Amino acid sequence: MQMFVVEGEKRLGGEIKVQGAKNSALPLIAAALLAKGETVLHNCPRLSDVFAACRILGCLGCDCTVLGNTVTVRADEPCGCCVPDELMREMRSSIVFLGAVLGRTGECYLSFPGGCELGPRPIDMHLSALRKMGADISERYGMLRCSSPGGLRGADIQLPFPSVGATENTMLAAVLAEGTTVIKNAAREPEIADLAGFLNKCGARIEGAGSDTVVIRGVKTLTGCEYSVMPDRIAAATLMSAAAVTGGELSLIGARASDLGAVIPVFEEMGCSVYTYSDRIYVCRSRPLCSVKMIRTMPFPGFPTDAQAPVMAALTKAAGTGVIVENIFENRFRHVDELVRMGADIKTEGKVAVINGVSRLYGARTVAADLRGGAALVTAALAAEGVSEIEGIRFIDRGYESLEKQLASVGADIKRVTK
Repeated sequence: MQMFVVEGEKRLGGEIKVQGAKNSALPLIAAALLAKGETVLHNCPRLSDVFAACRILGCLGCDCTVLGNTVTVRADEPCGCCVPDELMREMRSSIVFLGAVLGRTGECYLSFPGGCELGPRPIDMHLSALRKMGADISERYGMLRCSSPGGLRGADIQLPFPSVGATENTMLAAVLAEGTTVIKNAAREPEIADLAGFLNKCGARIEGAGSDTVVIRGVKTLTGCEYSVMPDRIAAATLMSAAAVTGGELSLIGARASDLGAVIPVFEEMGCSVYTYSDRIYVCRSRPLCSVKMIRTMPFPGFPTDAQAPVMAALTKAAGTGVIVENIFENRFRHVDELVRMGADIKTEGKVAVINGVSRLYGARTVAADLRGGAALVTAALAAEGVSEIEGIRFIDRGYESLEKQLASVGADIKRVTK
């Protein structure tokens, strides 16, 4: 078993190159299945979820290799349509293979996805959209069998909620479908625009990605291309939290201010100075942290639910009382008890957390229960007195590439140890 050991109260300072976005890399890897020839994806983060996605492509008959931060896929003749249950269970984002496999082979057989337990995340919207496009879908014993005997056809899709996953799956199924698909109330996240950018470079015809209406005109074939994954806005928000809580200063190379429009004002309200440039974001905190009156997680362009936990960790040391309302996932406060173990003063009721800032946090043994909650524990440990031990770091490895090395490079005392 591996854990992080962190000796806190070290001020961070320096430059960090922000990794490629996990939430973009995974659908791009799935999308590579749709393109004949060779696809080369640069700036892919080296994450357990990315490796799992590559194994899924291998099971489907693709040639997939990882060298450094580059993933190369050859999908000339995929020979499978079944995703093994053990790989589906490794990550929630595995469901994005449904649209890609169905769109390329005309049939798909897979189980429900796994990943962090953040509460119900039904895939009803995914299935409803695919059925409108002509898919025949049946479920038995937790397995989905999908086919499109007459081929997928374009349709008007009205999503009841701007679901990122449902938008991605519909786009992936629609690019090779006959006719035009219109997705209304589509997710507007930057990762959606990144997926459309990749597919268009492969020969797709997608318009409106990043708005609430996406139009996909089906084409006969896609051809592989070279493409670079966008920077990870959640990793950037986590590093900003680390700078804030330690009174440090970081230059985040590659971070895009346009992706963090709802996050940057929160740090400025906390007392940080944030300067944005075309190729980086600079954040520093030279005065005491202040609480933030209210943060509400919302679909993009609102405050991202994935940034909630690390920002909460920074707020534990902010003067005053702040409130966070979690509107996306119902089990997104699983890190709170572990922060309280470190001396934080946080009360939760339903989807509301009230954070009363404290002057000191104390090192403790904690356990990460999910990806972003684990990042919150690391953030708090950086500012805590004494030594913290963080178990369950397999969750952190799902979304952060060598987080301990990145933080150590800017002054943190953090090590990965094996017990």
